[in-house]
Amino acid sequence: MEPVNVFVIDDDDIYQFTIAVTLRSIPAVGSTRTFSDGAEALEYIVVHQNDEDKLPDIIFLDINMPVMDGFQFMEEFVELLPSLKKSIKVYMVSSSMDPKDIKRAKRIDEISDYLIKPLNPADIKEIIANL
Repeated sequence: MEPVNVFVIDDDDIYQFTIAVTLRSIPAVGSTRTFSDGAEALEYIVVHQNDEDKLPDIIFLDINMPVMDGFQFMEEFVELLPSLKKSIKVYMVSSSMDPKDIKRAKRIDEISDYLIKPLNPADIKEIIANL
């Protein structure tokens, strides 16, 4: 299995730290990159869209963030996908159990699943193993 590149797009510094620690403990994870909002992550993806090694295999995406939230990110990311030469799995991750958020996320085909924070390390390992 090739090393897995993981992006965490979340404005919560504590969550960024804890998930990064978990991801570093998983041998299959090659690199982890964190972004505090969707715009920052999208800009990085656009700049590196022709460099597969710098693109993520998995994105863990928060909903509520400043500048560009998770749903706004997905609107632009879906438009960008055809120009990317890599398959990228997106997991919407939120502390929100609001049925409206869950339903909205489920309507976006490019979102693999809706996960509730905090993520269990075993669940993260399973997601990565099932790539």
